[in-house]
Amino acid sequence: MATLHFTPSPTLLPPRQRHPTKPYNGSFELNLRRRTIPNSRRSLTVRSYKVLVEHDNQSTELEVEPDETILSKALDSGLSVPHDCKLGVCMTCPARLLSGSVDQSEGMLSDDVVERGYALLCAAYPTSDCHIRIIPEEELLSLQLATAND
Repeated sequence: MATLHFTPSPTLLPPRQRHPTKPYNGSFELNLRRRTIPNSRRSLTVRSYKVLVEHDNQSTELEVEPDETILSKALDSGLSVPHDCKLGVCMTCPARLLSGSVDQSEGMLSDDVVERGYALLCAAYPTSDCHIRIIPEEELLSLQLATAND
């Protein structure tokens, strides 16, 4: 019967045992303490934004997270707002941005229309507190088509 003897090289030893002249005793210490995160990085606060929505002669204030669209929050809150595709393509959820700012880079509106303060609620993510007014679809369509011909 053959006997196999194993002597680990210094690179295979646990960090505290990596000394070539000290023998490896077959045990090592495992430190399971939690890593301490500095207070400055400990809390990642995601701030919600106040979005005032005007629709059907009523104003409703919503708390919208930065990673949700204004349309999804409006629908979750029980508002009956016009919508269809929820992809920023069909233009059935138009609004006028009266104050504040939104990221609508996923929508299909032309830059000219966005610069004039128009938005599609299904593609509008708040980047600040804002005030919007839901507008008739025709108002946005005529503007979008007019800028497409320029």
